[in-house]
Amino acid sequence: MQKIRFKLLIPVFTLLLTITGCSFPGVYKINIQQGNIITQDMLDQLKPGMNKRQVHFVLGNPLVDNVFDETHENYAYTYQYAGGKTKQQLITVYFEDNKYTHFTGELLDDNPAY
Repeated sequence: MQKIRFKLLIPVFTLLLTITGCSFPGVYKINIQQGNIITQDMLDQLKPGMNKRQVHFVLGNPLVDNVFDETHENYAYTYQYAGGKTKQQLITVYFEDNKYTHFTGELLDDNPAY
């Protein structure tokens, strides 16, 4: 009789452990930001004719150097809300004869990182 109870308890305990494992509330997810944070104030400081060193002083160095084409640099940024949707931003800075001419791209509308 006791052997039967013991054999019956093993599947019951296994089932209980499985159920409690499945009911775990989840993993805490954080906001993830990657890349160059560029603000409107930074872009307003750029003036045509600045050399690359001056542009890098204002915006910082791009994450990836463009070794094949020195006429532009890309400042990429992504922001993911706690495992949810990812927002992307790409600012491209253009140079002619190593002097800043203009930039293209738009900043993210809302970004809690800045």
